[in-house]
Amino acid sequence: MQIIRDQDALNEALGALREGGATIAFVPTMGALHAGHMALVAEARRRADHVVASIFVNPTQFGADEDLAVYPRREATDAAMLEQEGCEILWMPDVATMYPDGPEATVRAAAIGDTLEGASRPGHFDGVATVVARLFEQVRPDLALFGEKDYQQLAVIRQMVRDLGLEVEIVAVPTQRDVDGLALSSRNAYLSEEERRDARILPRALGEAAQAIEGGAPVSEALERARTRLAEAGFDPIDYVELRDAETLQPLEALDRPARLLAAAKLGRTRLIDNLPVAPAHQ
Repeated sequence: MQIIRDQDALNEALGALREGGATIAFVPTMGALHAGHMALVAEARRRADHVVASIFVNPTQFGADEDLAVYPRREATDAAMLEQEGCEILWMPDVATMYPDGPEATVRAAAIGDTLEGASRPGHFDGVATVVARLFEQVRPDLALFGEKDYQQLAVIRQMVRDLGLEVEIVAVPTQRDVDGLALSSRNAYLSEEERRDARILPRALGEAAQAIEGGAPVSEALERARTRLAEAGFDPIDYVELRDAETLQPLEALDRPARLLAAAKLGRTRLIDNLPVAPAHQ
């Protein structure tokens, strides 16, 4: 696997991969890789001739009081994982390469990014849209893979690709979970042993709410029960537990179309997010 930090070297390596019309799948990451990221690489390998991944801890998607300074960075371990999974190029630009004129020129996320995570983390999805657009420009992939665990991020990127007319297929990969049901996340490393046990309530509460809603229970009651379960487990604050349209992320008061149940809450110093699909009976 080639580890590349220079745009000219990247262009040369990508040109070699594309010889004969071969396709390239791209997996952008911020490092601190885990089995969820490896699932993206594995799916990328199945769908394209070559796989390129990136590691860039993007400062423009972190708020002033968020964890940029302590976000886990483990370059050698991450590179070894990617190589073992069959990645051929690891693109690792620095901030100056990513933002040569500074981060002032940004891609504005659509309104779909103003709610949920966007409301809790103002400017976050502008940062996401900007860095992903820049990475697409640098790598020029045929397809790019993103996990459903960050479901709103996936929706924002899909909307950005449509709005900008980018010629890249966005592929969603289902959330990868640990044996206890907790969605895999780099930030799970922040949890203490006791917090890790309590964190299991998040997917369980969402699962119970999804099952209740699919069974015909009033949406508001199911959501309130989920919030109560989280509060009893020590989650505080609970930023949101919402049922939203699966495509537009507009709020739903009844299950009359494919939906997504999304939640974000803090346990100790760790903010966790999760989501589940919710399907109406006729689906």
